[in-house]
Amino acid sequence: MDYLSPLDAAFLDAEDEDRHASLAIASMAIVEGPPPRQEDFVEAVKARLPMIPRYRQRVRTVLFDLGQPAWVDDPQFDLGYHIRRTALPAPGDEAALCRLVGRIMSQRLDRDRPLWECWVIEGLADGRWAVLSKVHHCMADGVSGNQLYSLIFDDAPEPVRRPKPPPSAEDASTPEPNTVRLTLRAVGNLLQSPAEQVRLLAQGLRAPMLVARQVGDTTRGLVELARALLPGTRSSLNGPIGQQRRYYVARASLPDVIGVGKALNVTVNDVVLAAISGAFRAILLHRGEQPVADAVRTLVPVSVRAKGHEEMIDNRISLMLPLLPVDVADPVDRLNAVHARLDALKASKEAQAGAAMTTLARHEPFAPISWAIRLAARLPQRTIVTVTTNVPGPRRPLYVLGRPILEILPYVPIAMRIRTGVSILTYCDQMAFGITSDYDSAPEVELLGRAIADGVTELVEAARAVGSDLPASGRARKRVRKNAAATVPAPDQPRPRSPRVTKDGQRAGTTRKAESART
Repeated sequence: MDYLSPLDAAFLDAEDEDRHASLAIASMAIVEGPPPRQEDFVEAVKARLPMIPRYRQRVRTVLFDLGQPAWVDDPQFDLGYHIRRTALPAPGDEAALCRLVGRIMSQRLDRDRPLWECWVIEGLADGRWAVLSKVHHCMADGVSGNQLYSLIFDDAPEPVRRPKPPPSAEDASTPEPNTVRLTLRAVGNLLQSPAEQVRLLAQGLRAPMLVARQVGDTTRGLVELARALLPGTRSSLNGPIGQQRRYYVARASLPDVIGVGKALNVTVNDVVLAAISGAFRAILLHRGEQPVADAVRTLVPVSVRAKGHEEMIDNRISLMLPLLPVDVADPVDRLNAVHARLDALKASKEAQAGAAMTTLARHEPFAPISWAIRLAARLPQRTIVTVTTNVPGPRRPLYVLGRPILEILPYVPIAMRIRTGVSILTYCDQMAFGITSDYDSAPEVELLGRAIADGVTELVEAARAVGSDLPASGRARKRVRKNAAATVPAPDQPRPRSPRVTKDGQRAGTTRKAESART
């Protein structure tokens, strides 16, 4: 019997304590060509179900939280229930598609069934259709959820022919354990916990120097996490949320973003977070609020998945909690500030500390951990304003029943007073930003999305200024000039500076003559 890890179960606990939250992640493939018949699509998914056992399993909890919830085979599994079909009204534009995604993702998954749904959406403009894959976060994180595409979709136009499983294999399932059996097993695991802790202690004594270094790194990271949890300046970006969601999509060229990173000596993550920082700055100014230095702290999930475990469907993530430099008006200065802050957080071992805590939780009694998560979810947190996830997607084209997937769009859930979330997913040469917001308290989802796209364009132009061979368009140049003219100065704040790129577009430490010679 497989058990949810404490991290997996935390997503269920948090959802239980926030009645407005639906903690399902999703991605949506936009597909070319006519949609398949429903029976053909169902048969295609059925043929691949043996590759994804979790799709036939539901969650069973243990009395009094004596043990972690367990994955058990659903004896009443009905594939037809999980595969839904709907259509957009004419003309099937992207605004209508985003409204539909917001409605679907606002609804919770049924805990009495396996925690996933797959929606076939017809009626998109230009003869396209879509597949929306919705999975509860307790089942998968972004990286493992991304692997589901490789399992369900094909990497060639000709569908892979898999032998149809015999009826006995389709219906085969392990009998569901009763409550008494689950409880007794949980009690047995609880009694073994002290022995497990002694084993871990003995293992640590065999490598004292390594343990001492790990303890030091974890302590340093926990101190940084504690500082990050101190409340910042209040703004309208954080507060109570309702049940309904808005959704919007922005896009950028992945080669352009990579080119910006190379030209300005930063990472792809730095570039996207700088663009998102500029977008939140624009939202604050639009609302008549000052974008002060500590106004926007974001939760950035960090994958701690070990090499070789990429195809395991579960959660293996830690986190960082950087402040976004919304107080910095200049795009290049803002990018440098993001880079410096992420470098500092990496050096502080913040993500490693979070990973160490989740690993340690696997060897502790489950009940206190679950109760602590539930208590934390009830408290009105005022620290984290947004969540930003960045997951590398497939770099090769994928197909559904021989039809090419044109793009894949991500969705991230929000909860616990976080009114806006941004998920980034790459597919082939496109980077898609999926923006989720609370329907009532954060209605400017389109403004945020457009500002993110504009922020990427500004940084592309900055990269060209230092000699990058990135192409530029007249539209992009006009947009940069317009945004620069409309910039509202931030209040006097000490600005983080980086020696990497100067405001006139030169790399620090180089002369203009040397810079010209390099290009």
